[in-house]
Amino acid sequence: MGWRRREGGGAVAGAASRLRFAPSSNHLLVSSWDSGLRLYDADACELRMEAKSEAALLDCCFQDEAVALTGAQGTIGQHHKVVSCIEFSQITGQVVTATLDKKLMFWDSQTRNVNPNSIKNLDSDVASLSVCEMYILAAIEREVYIYDMRNLIGPVKVKDSPVEYHLRSLHSSPEWKGYAAGSVDGVVAVKYFDRGTDGDMGYVFRCHPKSRDGRSSMVPINSIGIHPFDKTFVTGDNEGYVIAWDAQSKKKLHEFPIYSGSVASIAFNHNGQIFAVASNSNYQESDKMVEEHQIFFEMKQHF
Repeated sequence: MGWRRREGGGAVAGAASRLRFAPSSNHLLVSSWDSGLRLYDADACELRMEAKSEAALLDCCFQDEAVALTGAQGTIGQHHKVVSCIEFSQITGQVVTATLDKKLMFWDSQTRNVNPNSIKNLDSDVASLSVCEMYILAAIEREVYIYDMRNLIGPVKVKDSPVEYHLRSLHSSPEWKGYAAGSVDGVVAVKYFDRGTDGDMGYVFRCHPKSRDGRSSMVPINSIGIHPFDKTFVTGDNEGYVIAWDAQSKKKLHEFPIYSGSVASIAFNHNGQIFAVASNSNYQESDKMVEEHQIFFEMKQHF
């Protein structure tokens, strides 16, 4: 078994911020800093649709196969500042947004209203959000806040401090009943909600300790993707490295051929047979720096 890389078209202007697969198809949604929202067909490896917003789009997600959500104004509600993270809960029907004004807000997708009692004022910006069944996880500085979306009036349910430096990425798994979080210095923490899972309270390890010149450096883990069924996950870093890990044995499974730019976002599709990567790069053109991104699909091959 191996992987075959295919390009999702050529380079696109602007740096990608996030990519997400649809719940049950191979449609891929990509948000970018150039205010573009793009829809790809992973089976055909083609761009199918593109929409423009008035401001940079820092995150995106699917509500269902027909509805996509992002930080653009007018869809559900408005923040005073830019939306940095967005998630949708299939169980509660809530849209969860975090903004650069240090707020976490919970919107009813049917009424498009927010309950004032459910607004969470935070001490710092949210770096990443992840929904896991009834819980919403938020990476804030060095901590992972875990809220029960059935009781938003109450305080945060759990605060984990799994790493030494600030967190950059976070992905939870209902299969694991836990999460993997990546920090700005190349460290990943794997934690379980049930501290007795597999007789293990979780663990922390340095998975991306070096840059391309071989010297030790702090290389941020920009994105983490968890396989929907296996106890495996993939990390992508600022230097273009993408590595698959076995969460149970705590060993490296596969290192993908290096990407030419930084890995901005990664994601598995609904059955784990396709793995998508958004790679950002920049170059000097005349008197300005030009940013662009490219989408790649890693297709699982069976021999």
